[in-house]
Amino acid sequence: MNYLLAALGIIGVSASGPIMAATAAPALAIAFWRNSLGAVIMGVPAGIRQRTRFRQLGTAEYQWSAIAAVALALHFACFISALKLTSVAAAAALVCLQAAWIAFFQLFGGIRPARAVLGGLGTALAGVLVISGFDLTVSPEAILGDGLAVAGGALAALYTMAGGQARRTMSTGVYTTLCYGACALLLAVMCAALGQPLTGFDGRAWLGILAVTLVAQIMGHSIFNHLLATISPLVVSMIILLEIPGAAVLAAVFLGEKLPGGTYVGLGLILAGQAVVVLRQGRSGVKAPRPPQ
Repeated sequence: MNYLLAALGIIGVSASGPIMAATAAPALAIAFWRNSLGAVIMGVPAGIRQRTRFRQLGTAEYQWSAIAAVALALHFACFISALKLTSVAAAAALVCLQAAWIAFFQLFGGIRPARAVLGGLGTALAGVLVISGFDLTVSPEAILGDGLAVAGGALAALYTMAGGQARRTMSTGVYTTLCYGACALLLAVMCAALGQPLTGFDGRAWLGILAVTLVAQIMGHSIFNHLLATISPLVVSMIILLEIPGAAVLAAVFLGEKLPGGTYVGLGLILAGQAVVVLRQGRSGVKAPRPPQ
């Protein structure tokens, strides 16, 4: 059963980028509705089965959930905006640098990475430079999109670390309800501040928003969050790396996205470097990153 769920999760996260890139709605609006609907879908059963648990939450649990929600809101704002500016394949690969970012952030906690981890980080960085170099020949907008995707990966790493703390004492349903709900509120404020509408889209846009919620938010990331109870974070992290080639293939098939040959070299370097980082972190006892919600 876990293998089936993992396969569905890979399809879900891989389809996230292509669906959002094809949805004709503002980036923040897509993120708002994705999280709002996700909070309702996850919150209704959690509220029925674990009603008393919500009343028992402590200050620390609320604080970690709030930090995770802020990071998640900014992550989606950066990632979905990047999808509108650069290729889906490049955006997906660059945002998946969260494992490398976590290794980098751990330096400030006094955890020195092994040489193999440094080698993996260097390989992934080389991939970023390769992709950015080829995007520079495409358009300035593509370079801006690459930068937003890299920032989105860093924010996903912060979300992962805060969420990991919250999940120590919170169930999947309770945590995702709070995180998705708070994230949606923050995105609503951002939409109001920036004048981005939340309604008035055509039928195809609403279909895209619904699809990304069900496929990516529920079938993708929430499934991986559930699997963390039975599969090690290391294995889950390795599985999620399949999003990089998965998103590239789906974008090529359904969006007709064609990339310079060198970009595929960059994707490969990022994938290889990330794999080394995750594997080496697991062997050294460092907790591997959990997937972004």
